Amino acid sequence: MRKTFSLTHEKIKGPRLVDAIKHEVKKYLKRERNKKLTEDVDFWDFDCKYGHTKESAEVVHTSALNKSIDDAVQNDLESFYLEILVKPGKRTKKPIIDDEEE
Repeated sequence: MRKTFSLTHEKIKGPRLVDAIKHEVKKYLKRERNKKLTEDVDFWDFDCKYGHTKESAEVVHTSALNKSIDDAVQNDLESFYLEILVKPGKRTKKPIIDDEEE
């Protein structure tokens, strides 16, 4: 999903528009996570970018998307750019620390 969201609308009030944007993002993430995994993939991961414009977009963690949208509202922006790209993820095993070796 690569999209420039507008925070102004002639009929929809600001807070409702922000809620609709957050819902659309959440719905997209859920839809992508529910897609069938291939055998070599453990989960679907996301590369996310947020910026006031497409050129100024910076990497953001998936859990910080709502905060980024709130940031756009606090800065009174007319629009902002959001990019969410799906990539396959592979879980890594945590290293086991032995206390007996010391």
